[in-house]
Amino acid sequence: MNSIHFGMIGLGRMGANIVRRLSQHEISSVVYDHSPEAIKQLAAEGSIASSNLPDLVSKLTTPRTVWIMVPSSEVNATIDELSKLLSRGDTIIDGGNSYYKDDSVRAIKLATHGINFVDIGTSGGVHGLTRGYSLMIGGEKEVINKLEPILKALSPGVDSVERTVGRTGVPSQSEYGYLHCGPHGAGHFVKMIHNGIEYGMMAAIAEGLAIFEAADDMAHPYQFDIPEITQLWRRGSVIESWLLDLTAQSLQESPQLLEYSSSVSDSGEGRWAVEAALESGVPAYVLSAALYSRFASRDNDEFANRVLSAMRSKFGGHKA
Repeated sequence: MNSIHFGMIGLGRMGANIVRRLSQHEISSVVYDHSPEAIKQLAAEGSIASSNLPDLVSKLTTPRTVWIMVPSSEVNATIDELSKLLSRGDTIIDGGNSYYKDDSVRAIKLATHGINFVDIGTSGGVHGLTRGYSLMIGGEKEVINKLEPILKALSPGVDSVERTVGRTGVPSQSEYGYLHCGPHGAGHFVKMIHNGIEYGMMAAIAEGLAIFEAADDMAHPYQFDIPEITQLWRRGSVIESWLLDLTAQSLQESPQLLEYSSSVSDSGEGRWAVEAALESGVPAYVLSAALYSRFASRDNDEFANRVLSAMRSKFGGHKA
């Protein structure tokens, strides 16, 4: 077996596709998940299966890089076990949506074992395999520089969008689709704010379409074709976006979105973004209102909430 330096723990929607995208760039992986079926599927595609964390580590060649893509409730336990198995100079990447303030604590603890820690906020959802991932990175520069082959393989690449007018010469990291944002915690902080903005954008689309749906009951009723309006806005409109594309696709498949829940979940990043706004003294009206609207969604049955659920399903595979 050729030397393999990269391991993935957590083969859900994101983790499995990260492994697949790396494979497309000839970077092999040793994989592990609680689900034997998930491991079996990736092994059938060419990855090296492992039965547990000690087995995964034993199959990697030093210096090892182990990316964990597990629920936030499992991060500490996973890192604690890995810290007893890895060697000095190895690196742990937390690519999930962890709380940024926890990252510096984890980095300090791992440093006592000589193990590097990198936090990566990963955006791209279930479409990252084909589109690439936007990677927001925190940690030590010299450690991150050694990860360049992995980061470039996962990112969308310079040609994924037109270069901004005025930018010339050698493209920067950000133009590839990844960026060293600062010290430990910076990657997850940037991803946290990214997700807060995402909440606001999604809420604006959902609320606007809900007004169209309710217009039939106005004094001068209109019979708006909401799917057609979203198709219109995708072409030349200043609000055209990937989120609008996903909304249009959902409405094409189901104009009333009745199979989607009107109860919209929120993840930790939305709450943490509002907490950061409070801590920094920055008014965040849109981000806060978007978060509160998700709280309110759990007690009603509004079309706007089904639009939000549809978008979350399309970009991230979320059930609600």
